[in-house]
Amino acid sequence: MNMYGAEAIEFEEQLESRPMRQPESHPAFEVVTGGGLDSRVRAGVSSEFLARVKAVVAGAVIIFVLGTLRVALTSLTVAQLSSNAQVREEIMSFETTNDNLRVERSLMASATRIDRIATQNYGMIAPASFDVIIIEPEAEAEEAEAATDEAAADEAVEGETSAEDEAFDAEQQAIGL
Repeated sequence: MNMYGAEAIEFEEQLESRPMRQPESHPAFEVVTGGGLDSRVRAGVSSEFLARVKAVVAGAVIIFVLGTLRVALTSLTVAQLSSNAQVREEIMSFETTNDNLRVERSLMASATRIDRIATQNYGMIAPASFDVIIIEPEAEAEEAEAATDEAAADEAVEGETSAEDEAFDAEQQAIGL
């Protein structure tokens, strides 16, 4: 019956035979400050996340500004084109009015119309002959004198035909045509 305590003795012998451990220079576990499950919650938002959010917001602002500028430029272009079209229409209207006024002026200034008004309304008659005086330098005076002689001869011929025309017109008026 010796055996009951023998196990305990044997265990003690094993403990004594084992050399004692010396304490280690560093602890068996490492202490990290600020660690734990709630450390992320206490830390707030990381700076990397904030930098990314700032970059996205800056990109959105740049896109918004560029879009606004594009819309502004497009609206200014449309306004300018509309103004140009309006000016073109006004120019075309003015040109049409100018053309109409030129036609009217040419009709009003026509020599036959003026002769007709002068003879019918005011009782005037066309001259049988008329004189032309041209003042020129001495060198051209001789050439002008020769041209005046020719013009006088032509006017004499015209005077004869205009006298005949006047006589014919007087006969027509007398008849009532």
